[in-house]
Amino acid sequence: MRSELTALLARTSLMGPELRAALVELYDGWLAELLDDAPGVALVTVGALGRRDPAPGSDLDLVLVHAGRADIAGLADKIWYPIWDAGVGLDHSVRTVDEAVAVAKGDLKAALGLLDARHIAGDEALSAALISATRAAWRQGAANRLPELRAFGEERARTAGEVAFLLEPDLKEARGGLRDVHALHALAVAQVADPPSGLVHAAHQVLLDVRGELHRRTVGSGRRTVDRLLMQEQDAIAAALGYADADVLMAAVSGAARTIAFASDVTWRRVAAPPPRRRVLGRRGPVEPVRRPIGDDVLEQAGEVVLARNAAPADDPVLVLRVAEAAARNSLPIAPHTLDRLLSESPELPEPWPVAALDAFVGLLAAGPAAVAVFEALDQSGHLMRLLPEWESVRSKPQRNSYHRFTVDRHLVETAAEAAALTRRVARPDLLLLGALLHDIGKGLPGDHTDTGMVVVADIGPRIGLPPEDVEVLVSMVRHHLLLPDVATRRDLADPATAHAVAAAVGSAEVLELLHALTEADAAATGPAAWSSWKSKLIDELVSRTSALLAGAPHVDDLALSERQEALVAAGTLALDVDGDEVTVVAPDRPGLLSLSAGVLALHRLDVRSASAFARGRTAVTVFRVSPRFGSPPDWAVVRTDLAHAIEGSLALEDKLAAREAAYAGRSPLPAAPPTVRLVDDASEAATVVEVRAPDGLGILHRITAALDACALDVRTAHISTLGADVVDAFYVVGSDGTKLTDVALREHVEQAVLAAL
Repeated sequence: MRSELTALLARTSLMGPELRAALVELYDGWLAELLDDAPGVALVTVGALGRRDPAPGSDLDLVLVHAGRADIAGLADKIWYPIWDAGVGLDHSVRTVDEAVAVAKGDLKAALGLLDARHIAGDEALSAALISATRAAWRQGAANRLPELRAFGEERARTAGEVAFLLEPDLKEARGGLRDVHALHALAVAQVADPPSGLVHAAHQVLLDVRGELHRRTVGSGRRTVDRLLMQEQDAIAAALGYADADVLMAAVSGAARTIAFASDVTWRRVAAPPPRRRVLGRRGPVEPVRRPIGDDVLEQAGEVVLARNAAPADDPVLVLRVAEAAARNSLPIAPHTLDRLLSESPELPEPWPVAALDAFVGLLAAGPAAVAVFEALDQSGHLMRLLPEWESVRSKPQRNSYHRFTVDRHLVETAAEAAALTRRVARPDLLLLGALLHDIGKGLPGDHTDTGMVVVADIGPRIGLPPEDVEVLVSMVRHHLLLPDVATRRDLADPATAHAVAAAVGSAEVLELLHALTEADAAATGPAAWSSWKSKLIDELVSRTSALLAGAPHVDDLALSERQEALVAAGTLALDVDGDEVTVVAPDRPGLLSLSAGVLALHRLDVRSASAFARGRTAVTVFRVSPRFGSPPDWAVVRTDLAHAIEGSLALEDKLAAREAAYAGRSPLPAAPPTVRLVDDASEAATVVEVRAPDGLGILHRITAALDACALDVRTAHISTLGADVVDAFYVVGSDGTKLTDVALREHVEQAVLAAL
């Protein structure tokens, strides 16, 4: 037998499915010869040979089944000894059908092995009885065995890691490996899930092919056969299987493992979901599932994100991004049927993207760690490549060094998730998040990844709806995303030339601020070796010195108004004008006007996505960009009436808002960072800037501006934006004397008042 196996493995033209088929034929024929014709005895194989997917170094897992023969031990020896003599690994047992079922009930691994049992020789009826009995016992005991199976998989993931992101993955035991496919088959046998899909089958074949060549290189060499794909083996295995190089091989392994891991997550989630409740009191049929709105045409049902009944994906290209944002913000998975329907029915986004699409995409990124699973769902379902075709070049691309813990694409998503925690440190959190997602996008293409990435981002930016000036900033972030750590650790920070060089490179305080946050997020997503307190201190000092060179008082321009808006300003009377999602409020200037306007909009379930407020002489102008929290826009005539009553003081705005806010309290499970309030004097020559970063909520703009009004401050200009689950607001204020806030006690009072309002 040993010579036949050696000869078979020497045929290098045999690989993949052909190699496995040849091994099955060799082993089946040999084992059948070892069992003499004997009544009431059958030889059954389990494990890899039972599944017909053995690798060259796989052990033979055999069960000798009998119907109570007294001489079974001697018969077994005639089978086992030739196998041992041939040097083939053997895991064996001798059982009656009842004994095998009893062992399986107490041993999970034995039970899983028997689910793959296959008749080799002897009494076929006895083999069939064993297979039938063990599968029936598995189905009957599923309520107890499946939690054990799931725990077994989770423990493997904890100890062996994840195939997709390891430099030297264990193809069998790690998450996304062969054991997970076996578990999916076990769930199908238990009749609680469908058999693995064609995509999973194809991914499984990739891992089996690689494992086969890995074993081929160790069998007969004196080395112990392992399932860990060592780096020293990757080049040779890539060449044997026809991959261009080890990077392409590892990309295929990573992609296959991610497909298996994603399918496992979806399947286990469905298995663990509670069954639909039944009606009581004699009524027939299941209870209608609870459907909770979490976005426009987006609902939560049974712990998954689904579409509203009247949603029309064919007419709504932005819907897929709204679904993704809602899923991430609520830490919910998207239902597989929803992903499939969106992919088959949704048209591609127009170019450039609508504002709503870019808002939803940034909102998805702003969800932080919860966005990682949503991106994986978009990737596995085919949506991500439709949204960003450039993603294909980095998809599952390995970074074969111990410095990086993720593939390029996952590193980009993880960097964006890390950046979400830093958005309150920058003036343009949207650009921080987009830059984090795209900073290494050039790594999937030939040439220097920075130079290539700049070209790619210059194409992506306009397509997703960014104006030219924002595209320029994004390109600068890609160009200089390594600048700060490189300079901080390689140059003399005390030399004035160092800061001058960085200042000349970044060109603006805005880009420097973004690069500072991106550097930290990039390092956190890279791995523990990429960041340290020492490096952090050096970078902080470099940024501080460079900021001093770039410091200046930025001029705050009034918002450019349309002719229609200018006419309203000229009239000088109370007016509320609506143009799409833009709402312009014009009124004689008075304290608290911004707060009242924001409160009325919130009362009518309108989320303020951005706003700019300023004065034109004695007339106050505020331009809001809004979106309905759920459903359709309100009756604007009623909004106008409520605004007029609020200004007159005849609308109980605070009471109504309190009731409305209470109805929405506690709906988001995302952990919220504590709010921050910062007073900045060097951002303007004439005003103090009150910067607020806080979790979003109904009426939050009203609460902030009401607190500023209560401190007797005049809000000269305001710049408000909503970023995913956060508000990022800047209010240019002066005191009652029309000057900056210099009194220490007043400054502390303002900070505490705004924090209390939040």
